[in-house]
Amino acid sequence: MTSITGTITINVHGSDNDQYVCQLSSSVDQSTDEIRCCGQTKEHAIAIALEQLASKYRQIAEESQNQDWLAVERSESGEVIQKHYHVILHYERIGIAESKFEAMQDTLLGNTVVENAKVTLIEIDANLSVSPLTE
Repeated sequence: MTSITGTITINVHGSDNDQYVCQLSSSVDQSTDEIRCCGQTKEHAIAIALEQLASKYRQIAEESQNQDWLAVERSESGEVIQKHYHVILHYERIGIAESKFEAMQDTLLGNTVVENAKVTLIEIDANLSVSPLTE
């Protein structure tokens, strides 16, 4: 198994408009450009930058598998071989509401979260211990 070592550097500083700017760079993958994000708090800015980094790596992981989306593998007897996938659903929006509860309810109504989300499907080994955020 290959070992990968690198550093993710996070630099956060306040800006003139009462926001925080987070600059994130990674030495793990030199092709990853520096990420620069603004947030309401330093934690918010860091969360946005880390999500952008995670999104880049999810895309790399999915694309590296180079799979035919419609391909179905069959055993020698002709039975369909069921595969396991780590399904990652990412959805963001700006909600305008009277309360945090209302913003959550407005988001959950209908299926807009699923319909408008970015979905990443990464084929995984059946024995891989992946802990989904929800089950």
